[in-house]
Amino acid sequence: MNDLIKADVLIHIVDITGSLDKSGKLISMGENDPYEDILFLENEINLWFKKILERTDWTKFTKGILIEKRRVVEAIFERLSGVKISKKQIILSLKNSNLEAKNPSTWTDQDLLKFSKTLRKISKPILIVANKIDKEISGQNLIELKKKLKGSIIPCSALAEHFLRKYHEKNIITYIPGSTDFEITGGNKLNSNELNMLNKIKEKILTTYKGTGIQEALNFATFTMTNQICVYPVSDINAYSDNKNNVLPDAFLVKKGTLLRDFVREKIHGELAENFMFGIDARTKKRLGENYELEHQDIIKIVSSKNR
Repeated sequence: MNDLIKADVLIHIVDITGSLDKSGKLISMGENDPYEDILFLENEINLWFKKILERTDWTKFTKGILIEKRRVVEAIFERLSGVKISKKQIILSLKNSNLEAKNPSTWTDQDLLKFSKTLRKISKPILIVANKIDKEISGQNLIELKKKLKGSIIPCSALAEHFLRKYHEKNIITYIPGSTDFEITGGNKLNSNELNMLNKIKEKILTTYKGTGIQEALNFATFTMTNQICVYPVSDINAYSDNKNNVLPDAFLVKKGTLLRDFVREKIHGELAENFMFGIDARTKKRLGENYELEHQDIIKIVSSKNR
Protein backbone atom coordinates (compact mmCIF):
# COMPACT_ATOMS: atom_id res chain seq x y z
CA MET A 1 0.00 0.00 0.00
CA ASN A 2 2.85 2.40 0.74
CA ASP A 3 3.66 2.47 -2.98
CA LEU A 4 0.36 4.28 -3.52
CA ILE A 5 1.22 7.25 -1.30
CA LYS A 6 2.79 9.43 -4.01
CA ALA A 7 0.35 8.47 -6.79
CA ASP A 8 -2.04 10.98 -8.40
CA VAL A 9 -4.26 8.29 -9.91
CA LEU A 10 -4.58 4.53 -9.45
CA ILE A 11 -5.12 2.05 -12.29
CA HIS A 12 -6.93 -1.14 -11.33
CA ILE A 13 -6.40 -3.85 -13.95
CA VAL A 14 -9.34 -6.24 -13.71
CA ASP A 15 -9.65 -9.71 -15.25
CA ILE A 16 -12.88 -9.10 -17.14
CA THR A 17 -13.27 -12.84 -17.84
CA GLY A 18 -13.79 -13.55 -14.15
CA SER A 19 -11.26 -16.39 -14.25
CA LEU A 20 -9.26 -15.40 -11.17
CA ASP A 21 -10.47 -15.71 -7.59
CA LYS A 22 -9.80 -13.24 -4.77
CA SER A 23 -6.39 -14.81 -4.08
CA GLY A 24 -5.36 -14.68 -7.73
CA LYS A 25 -5.78 -18.37 -8.41
CA LEU A 26 -7.03 -19.52 -11.82
CA ILE A 27 -10.66 -20.67 -11.93
CA SER A 28 -13.22 -21.24 -14.67
CA MET A 29 -14.18 -18.24 -16.81
CA GLY A 30 -17.21 -16.43 -15.45
CA GLU A 31 -16.90 -18.00 -12.01
CA ASN A 32 -15.77 -14.75 -10.41
CA ASP A 33 -17.56 -11.39 -10.72
CA PRO A 34 -15.13 -8.58 -11.76
CA TYR A 35 -17.41 -6.08 -10.02
CA GLU A 36 -16.75 -7.78 -6.68
CA ASP A 37 -13.00 -7.47 -7.27
CA ILE A 38 -13.39 -3.74 -7.88
CA LEU A 39 -15.45 -3.20 -4.72
CA PHE A 40 -13.01 -5.26 -2.65
CA LEU A 41 -9.90 -3.32 -3.69
CA GLU A 42 -11.63 0.06 -3.42
CA ASN A 43 -12.80 -0.77 0.10
CA GLU A 44 -9.30 -1.90 1.13
CA ILE A 45 -7.75 1.35 -0.10
CA ASN A 46 -10.44 3.45 1.59
CA LEU A 47 -9.83 1.66 4.90
CA TRP A 48 -6.10 2.18 4.46
CA PHE A 49 -6.73 5.91 4.07
CA LYS A 50 -8.82 5.86 7.24
CA LYS A 51 -6.07 4.06 9.12
CA ILE A 52 -3.46 6.62 8.06
CA LEU A 53 -5.70 9.46 9.25
CA GLU A 54 -6.95 7.80 12.44
CA ARG A 55 -3.77 6.10 13.69
CA THR A 56 -3.81 5.35 17.42
CA ASP A 57 -4.10 8.93 18.69
CA TRP A 58 -7.18 10.29 16.91
CA THR A 59 -8.82 11.51 20.12
CA LYS A 60 -5.70 13.35 21.21
CA PHE A 61 -5.26 14.80 17.74
CA THR A 62 -8.81 16.14 17.49
CA LYS A 63 -8.68 17.85 20.88
CA GLY A 64 -6.12 20.27 19.48
CA ILE A 65 -8.33 21.31 16.60
CA LEU A 66 -10.65 24.30 16.84
CA ILE A 67 -13.84 24.70 14.87
CA GLU A 68 -12.35 27.14 12.30
CA LYS A 69 -12.07 25.49 8.89
CA ARG A 70 -8.56 26.75 8.27
CA ARG A 71 -7.27 25.19 11.46
CA VAL A 72 -8.95 21.89 10.60
CA VAL A 73 -7.51 21.89 7.08
CA GLU A 74 -4.02 22.80 8.32
CA ALA A 75 -4.10 20.10 11.00
CA ILE A 76 -5.26 17.37 8.61
CA PHE A 77 -2.74 18.49 5.98
CA GLU A 78 0.11 18.23 8.48
CA ARG A 79 -1.14 14.85 9.67
CA LEU A 80 -1.11 13.56 6.09
CA SER A 81 2.23 15.17 5.21
CA GLY A 82 3.63 11.86 3.99
CA VAL A 83 0.80 11.39 1.52
CA LYS A 84 0.52 13.32 -1.74
CA ILE A 85 -2.59 15.33 -0.86
CA SER A 86 -3.19 19.08 -1.22
CA LYS A 87 -5.07 21.48 1.03
CA LYS A 88 -7.57 22.11 -1.78
CA GLN A 89 -8.36 18.40 -1.88
CA ILE A 90 -8.91 18.36 1.88
CA ILE A 91 -11.22 21.39 1.69
CA LEU A 92 -13.24 19.81 -1.12
CA SER A 93 -13.44 16.49 0.74
CA LEU A 94 -14.75 18.20 3.89
CA LYS A 95 -17.38 19.97 1.80
CA ASN A 96 -18.46 16.85 -0.08
CA SER A 97 -18.63 14.91 3.18
CA ASN A 98 -20.79 17.63 4.82
CA LEU A 99 -18.18 17.95 7.58
CA GLU A 100 -17.07 21.55 6.95
CA ALA A 101 -18.57 22.98 10.11
CA LYS A 102 -18.17 19.91 12.30
CA ASN A 103 -15.24 19.69 14.68
CA PRO A 104 -13.32 16.43 14.07
CA SER A 105 -13.52 15.73 17.81
CA THR A 106 -17.25 15.13 17.31
CA TRP A 107 -16.88 12.95 14.22
CA THR A 108 -18.33 9.47 14.49
CA ASP A 109 -16.50 6.48 13.07
CA GLN A 110 -18.82 6.68 10.06
CA ASP A 111 -17.92 10.37 9.61
CA LEU A 112 -14.24 9.49 9.59
CA LEU A 113 -14.80 6.69 7.09
CA LYS A 114 -16.92 8.94 4.86
CA PHE A 115 -14.25 11.64 4.86
CA SER A 116 -11.49 9.08 4.17
CA LYS A 117 -13.42 7.60 1.23
CA THR A 118 -14.15 11.04 -0.22
CA LEU A 119 -10.54 12.20 0.17
CA ARG A 120 -9.28 9.04 -1.52
CA LYS A 121 -11.67 9.51 -4.47
CA ILE A 122 -10.59 13.12 -4.92
CA SER A 123 -6.84 12.74 -4.37
CA LYS A 124 -6.31 9.27 -5.86
CA PRO A 125 -9.16 8.35 -8.22
CA ILE A 126 -9.20 4.82 -9.60
CA LEU A 127 -9.36 4.00 -13.31
CA ILE A 128 -10.74 0.56 -14.14
CA VAL A 129 -8.99 -1.27 -16.97
CA ALA A 130 -10.83 -4.40 -18.18
CA ASN A 131 -8.10 -6.78 -19.32
CA LYS A 132 -8.48 -9.91 -21.51
CA ILE A 133 -11.13 -8.19 -23.61
CA ASP A 134 -10.36 -10.57 -26.49
CA LYS A 135 -12.02 -13.58 -24.79
CA GLU A 136 -15.55 -14.61 -25.83
CA ILE A 137 -17.07 -13.99 -22.41
CA SER A 138 -15.45 -10.57 -22.03
CA GLY A 139 -17.77 -8.48 -24.20
CA GLN A 140 -20.89 -9.38 -22.24
CA ASN A 141 -19.07 -9.09 -18.92
CA LEU A 142 -17.99 -5.56 -19.89
CA ILE A 143 -21.60 -4.63 -20.70
CA GLU A 144 -22.76 -5.96 -17.32
CA LEU A 145 -19.95 -4.19 -15.48
CA LYS A 146 -20.83 -0.85 -17.07
CA LYS A 147 -24.40 -1.26 -15.78
CA LYS A 148 -23.12 -1.58 -12.20
CA LEU A 149 -20.21 0.82 -12.14
CA LYS A 150 -20.15 4.58 -12.60
CA GLY A 151 -17.17 6.13 -14.33
CA SER A 152 -14.94 5.16 -17.21
CA ILE A 153 -13.87 1.59 -17.94
CA ILE A 154 -11.13 1.03 -20.51
CA PRO A 155 -11.29 -2.35 -22.30
CA CYS A 156 -7.83 -3.70 -23.06
CA SER A 157 -5.70 -6.66 -24.05
CA ALA A 158 -2.25 -6.57 -22.49
CA LEU A 159 -1.33 -9.76 -24.35
CA ALA A 160 -2.16 -8.20 -27.73
CA GLU A 161 -0.04 -5.16 -26.86
CA HIS A 162 2.80 -7.48 -25.84
CA PHE A 163 2.80 -9.31 -29.18
CA LEU A 164 2.47 -6.13 -31.24
CA ARG A 165 5.47 -4.55 -29.52
CA LYS A 166 7.43 -7.81 -29.73
CA TYR A 167 6.96 -8.09 -33.50
CA HIS A 168 7.63 -4.38 -33.94
CA GLU A 169 10.98 -4.72 -32.13
CA LYS A 170 11.86 -7.60 -34.46
CA ASN A 171 11.06 -5.41 -37.50
CA ILE A 172 8.29 -7.78 -38.56
CA ILE A 173 5.54 -5.18 -38.22
CA THR A 174 5.36 -1.41 -37.85
CA TYR A 175 3.26 -0.50 -34.82
CA ILE A 176 2.89 2.65 -32.76
CA PRO A 177 1.40 2.13 -29.25
CA GLY A 178 -2.14 3.45 -29.22
CA SER A 179 -2.67 2.89 -32.93
CA THR A 180 -5.75 1.22 -34.36
CA ASP A 181 -3.73 -0.64 -36.99
CA PHE A 182 -0.28 -1.98 -37.87
CA GLU A 183 1.59 -2.82 -41.05
CA ILE A 184 3.26 -6.16 -41.70
CA THR A 185 6.71 -5.42 -43.14
CA GLY A 186 8.38 -8.80 -42.68
CA GLY A 187 5.66 -11.27 -43.60
CA ASN A 188 8.17 -13.86 -44.75
CA LYS A 189 9.34 -14.21 -41.14
CA LEU A 190 5.87 -15.23 -39.91
CA ASN A 191 4.35 -18.70 -39.95
CA SER A 192 0.65 -19.32 -40.55
CA ASN A 193 -0.20 -19.38 -36.83
CA GLU A 194 1.47 -16.04 -36.24
CA LEU A 195 -0.27 -14.47 -39.22
CA ASN A 196 -3.59 -15.79 -37.97
CA MET A 197 -2.93 -14.38 -34.50
CA LEU A 198 -2.07 -10.94 -35.87
CA ASN A 199 -5.19 -10.91 -38.02
CA LYS A 200 -7.31 -11.77 -34.97
CA ILE A 201 -5.68 -8.97 -33.00
CA LYS A 202 -6.49 -6.54 -35.80
CA GLU A 203 -10.08 -7.73 -36.23
CA LYS A 204 -11.19 -8.50 -32.66
CA ILE A 205 -9.25 -5.87 -30.73
CA LEU A 206 -7.85 -2.99 -32.78
CA THR A 207 -10.90 -2.62 -35.02
CA THR A 208 -13.54 -3.39 -32.37
CA TYR A 209 -12.05 -1.41 -29.47
CA LYS A 210 -9.98 1.18 -31.39
CA GLY A 211 -6.69 -0.11 -29.98
CA THR A 212 -5.37 -2.51 -27.37
CA GLY A 213 -6.43 -0.11 -24.59
CA ILE A 214 -2.99 0.15 -22.96
CA GLN A 215 -2.03 3.57 -24.31
CA GLU A 216 -5.62 4.77 -24.02
CA ALA A 217 -5.62 3.92 -20.31
CA LEU A 218 -2.36 5.79 -19.72
CA ASN A 219 -3.57 8.80 -21.71
CA PHE A 220 -6.93 8.89 -19.94
CA ALA A 221 -5.31 8.65 -16.51
CA THR A 222 -2.78 11.36 -17.32
CA PHE A 223 -4.66 13.90 -19.38
CA THR A 224 -8.28 13.44 -18.28
CA MET A 225 -8.25 12.23 -14.68
CA THR A 226 -5.31 14.33 -13.46
CA ASN A 227 -6.03 17.22 -15.86
CA GLN A 228 -2.50 17.52 -17.20
CA ILE A 229 -1.06 18.64 -20.52
CA CYS A 230 2.24 17.90 -22.26
CA VAL A 231 4.68 20.69 -23.19
CA TYR A 232 7.89 20.45 -25.25
CA PRO A 233 10.63 23.08 -24.70
CA VAL A 234 13.13 23.43 -27.58
CA SER A 235 16.06 25.60 -28.62
CA ASP A 236 15.58 25.48 -32.39
CA ILE A 237 12.05 26.51 -33.41
CA ASN A 238 12.51 25.28 -36.96
CA ALA A 239 13.97 21.82 -36.29
CA TYR A 240 12.09 21.41 -32.97
CA SER A 241 15.38 20.38 -31.37
CA ASP A 242 17.82 21.22 -28.60
CA ASN A 243 21.36 22.52 -29.06
CA LYS A 244 22.58 18.99 -29.85
CA ASN A 245 20.01 18.48 -32.63
CA ASN A 246 17.88 16.08 -30.58
CA VAL A 247 14.30 16.44 -31.83
CA LEU A 248 11.75 17.09 -29.05
CA PRO A 249 14.27 15.98 -26.41
CA ASP A 250 12.09 16.74 -23.39
CA ALA A 251 8.41 16.37 -22.58
CA PHE A 252 6.95 17.87 -19.41
CA LEU A 253 3.61 17.13 -17.82
CA VAL A 254 2.01 20.15 -16.14
CA LYS A 255 -1.42 20.99 -14.83
CA LYS A 256 -3.81 22.53 -17.31
CA GLY A 257 -3.87 26.28 -16.70
CA THR A 258 -0.13 26.57 -15.97
CA LEU A 259 1.36 29.90 -17.07
CA LEU A 260 4.52 30.06 -19.17
CA ARG A 261 6.72 31.77 -16.57
CA ASP A 262 5.60 29.34 -13.84
CA PHE A 263 6.44 26.46 -16.18
CA VAL A 264 9.94 27.84 -16.72
CA ARG A 265 10.49 28.35 -12.99
CA GLU A 266 9.12 24.99 -11.85
CA LYS A 267 10.20 22.69 -14.67
CA ILE A 268 13.28 24.21 -16.30
CA HIS A 269 15.34 26.60 -14.15
CA GLY A 270 14.61 29.28 -11.58
CA GLU A 271 17.33 31.61 -12.87
CA LEU A 272 15.96 31.33 -16.39
CA ALA A 273 12.57 32.40 -15.04
CA GLU A 274 14.08 35.43 -13.33
CA ASN A 275 15.65 36.53 -16.61
CA PHE A 276 12.64 35.54 -18.70
CA MET A 277 11.85 37.82 -21.64
CA PHE A 278 9.36 35.92 -23.77
CA GLY A 279 8.55 32.58 -25.30
CA ILE A 280 8.15 31.64 -28.96
CA ASP A 281 5.55 29.22 -30.28
CA ALA A 282 7.63 26.95 -32.53
CA ARG A 283 4.67 26.21 -34.79
CA THR A 284 3.33 29.72 -35.36
CA LYS A 285 6.55 31.64 -34.53
CA LYS A 286 4.48 34.03 -32.39
CA ARG A 287 5.86 35.63 -29.24
CA LEU A 288 4.32 34.52 -25.96
CA GLY A 289 4.22 36.59 -22.78
CA GLU A 290 4.85 35.38 -19.25
CA ASN A 291 1.12 35.04 -18.56
CA TYR A 292 0.48 32.87 -21.60
CA GLU A 293 -1.56 29.82 -20.54
CA LEU A 294 0.12 26.70 -21.87
CA GLU A 295 -1.84 24.36 -24.13
CA HIS A 296 -1.53 20.63 -24.71
CA GLN A 297 1.40 19.73 -27.01
CA ASP A 298 2.81 23.25 -27.11
CA ILE A 299 6.35 23.39 -28.57
CA ILE A 300 8.05 26.45 -27.09
CA LYS A 301 11.42 28.18 -27.11
CA ILE A 302 12.26 30.22 -24.01
CA VAL A 303 14.14 33.47 -24.56
CA SER A 304 15.85 35.16 -21.60
CA SER A 305 18.36 37.95 -21.17
CA LYS A 306 20.96 35.27 -20.36
CA ASN A 307 20.77 33.57 -23.75
CA ARG A 308 20.69 36.65 -25.95
